[in-house]
Amino acid sequence: MNAFSAPASILITGASSGIGAALALEFAGPGIRLALTGRDQARLSAVAGACSNAGAEPRVATLDVRERAPLAAWIAEVDHAAPLDLAIANAGVSAGTGGAGADAGETEAQTRRVIATNLDGVLNTVLPAVAEMRPRGRGQVAIMSSLAAFRGFPGAPAYCASKAAVRVWGEALRGELHGAGIGVSVICPGYVRSPMTAINDFPMPLLMDAERAARIIRRGLARNRPRIAFPWPLYAAVWLLSALPPRLTDPLLRRLPKKT
Repeated sequence: MNAFSAPASILITGASSGIGAALALEFAGPGIRLALTGRDQARLSAVAGACSNAGAEPRVATLDVRERAPLAAWIAEVDHAAPLDLAIANAGVSAGTGGAGADAGETEAQTRRVIATNLDGVLNTVLPAVAEMRPRGRGQVAIMSSLAAFRGFPGAPAYCASKAAVRVWGEALRGELHGAGIGVSVICPGYVRSPMTAINDFPMPLLMDAERAARIIRRGLARNRPRIAFPWPLYAAVWLLSALPPRLTDPLLRRLPKKT
């Protein structure tokens, strides 16, 4: 058994639905302490109840990851009660240009909201968690990126940018924290059934259930994999798109449906 295979104290942001809720239930079990945050109190309580029924000890807080000070204070409080083995910065929002009107693009407000949640929210989670783990010389961080991080898609500029930023930051952070005994994995899922994807009115290749995604993520984290990207055919496709010259790929990407 390696140092990352059996975390007993786990923090998950964005745990009220989608992959976050599925991860909470995937890790739930006797002796497991779960610190769960989300913005929807009712859904978060339901997830916590299901985790408790599985034998876990959930602790919940209704927080917005954009609020740096309250989140940092809560993470410190959680770590004091049960030193964190794993922190999963999962909270995020999705938006695109499909609802902005013809040729309008993303509004400034939408762009700033997506960036603040998906980028600042990750920083606001990871930095205080690492600050608690570093003196102990052990711990693990997981950062939720996306396959959209490998190429900017015209239908979701801010979303792609935010996921690309946390992917590259997480990959660099892994090297920086290696000597401190802290593992870092970047998670890059494709399409996963969740409230975030439920509004999409276009085909989503290789769409998978959140429960399956959570199992894949847990296995990858147990192996301390640098990058947990799935499903592999879609991963290969976006990797190829990122490797090809923009003059070849731009005409194709402009034809793709826009995200609402």
